[in-house]
Amino acid sequence: MHRANFGHCFRRTLAVGAGAVSIVGAGLLCALENAVKVEAFEHFPHPAHLPWDHKRVFGTIDMASARRGYEVYKQVCKACHSMKWIAYRHLVGNIMTEEEAKAEAAAVTVPDIDEAGNAIERPGDLNDHLLSPYPNIAAAKAANGGAFPPDLSMLLLTREGAEDYVFSLLTSYVDTPAGVKLDEGKYYNPYFPDGVISMPQQLFDGGIEYKDGTPATASQQAKDICTFMRWTAEPFYEKKKRLFLKSLLFLPLLTFVLVYGKRHAWTYIKARKSMWKIVKGRERPKSKSN
Repeated sequence: MHRANFGHCFRRTLAVGAGAVSIVGAGLLCALENAVKVEAFEHFPHPAHLPWDHKRVFGTIDMASARRGYEVYKQVCKACHSMKWIAYRHLVGNIMTEEEAKAEAAAVTVPDIDEAGNAIERPGDLNDHLLSPYPNIAAAKAANGGAFPPDLSMLLLTREGAEDYVFSLLTSYVDTPAGVKLDEGKYYNPYFPDGVISMPQQLFDGGIEYKDGTPATASQQAKDICTFMRWTAEPFYEKKKRLFLKSLLFLPLLTFVLVYGKRHAWTYIKARKSMWKIVKGRERPKSKSN
């Protein structure tokens, strides 16, 4: 009887111990794997802080560069990436004249519906947004080896490093290091997570020609497209900066008014003194002692 109980307890203890060892082992393995991933990620290069004109205190967006950036988008990026939040009317007065914007819009065919409800195609106008190169996400993935090219309208607001990151990514394609194996249709770029990217190098020296005659080096194209993307992400960037600077000029006066008002309103309250006056006949009744 005692031997049977001892055997049962021993087996139960052994099972509990084995389960505990398995859980601890799995936890250590997971921690080790995550530690290796974090360590590898920390060794990825961080983009350098570049001297963008619009990042200076009183700097503004270089619109000449932004206009060249639109040319880079049309001739290079537009084949895969959309800018669905930008309409042709947004380009008027910033990137081009109204006549040029109308001509750009009329050069594309936009799907629409007529008064009878029939599907038609018509020339674009200023109210139309820049068309996506693909009809849907599935088509975009199928054409790019399973990778979905992101929309560029507000991309800089969603990437750490913003212009610095995009510029470094576009200009840092290198040969695959020894020991790194890439699948077909993949390329090595140290600034992309894990170093593996589906987009091949797009910018080359002399790859396009600028209308203003600026030498179209790869770095110049990267600078211009980044400037254009900053404008598309924040069309009111300069107005926002001017408003901020004006608020800084007004802040000292506002601070003085608030401090003066606070002292004027609270001086009386803070200087008050409270006194207890006992009126004869209204004394607190004394407790009866036993």
